[in-house]
Amino acid sequence: FKEGKPVDARIINTSSGAGLQGSIGQSNYAAAKAGIAALTLNQAAELQRYGITANAITPAARTGMTTAVPEMAQRMAKPEDGSFDYWAPENVSSLVAWLVSTESSGLTGRVFEAEGGKISIADGWRTTAGVDKGARWEPAEIKDAIATLLLHEVPAQKVYGS
Repeated sequence: FKEGKPVDARIINTSSGAGLQGSIGQSNYAAAKAGIAALTLNQAAELQRYGITANAITPAARTGMTTAVPEMAQRMAKPEDGSFDYWAPENVSSLVAWLVSTESSGLTGRVFEAEGGKISIADGWRTTAGVDKGARWEPAEIKDAIATLLLHEVPAQKVYGS
């Protein structure tokens, strides 16, 4: 884009469900993958004016890391009967192929979850209802304010492994 020519480019980052919902025993990995999701949102905002889109995938698939845990290896094993291999890594490739194609032009700042035959959008942190006192809160007032906020909220997602 230095020469002033139009650009139609894609960035596809790889995050993880651990970065979106956390993962017991993997705080460092979860934090790094959450950072990639946040990086994607910032890249999208900063690079869109140059014709560059940025999206992320969070694949759930059978990998060396997932099969290193015996119970996960058993759960994610390839079916012996030849039926749909839900955890096959190649199930994610069609999403990636589409995201890098011209068909996805203009789609930016999204984090897609891919698992088996399912594709969904992870809709990150959002500021929801608030309570505004219009003055500094006293510690004793916080409990009731938080209780009011939680009446209208969706329950927090469970952390993987909890």
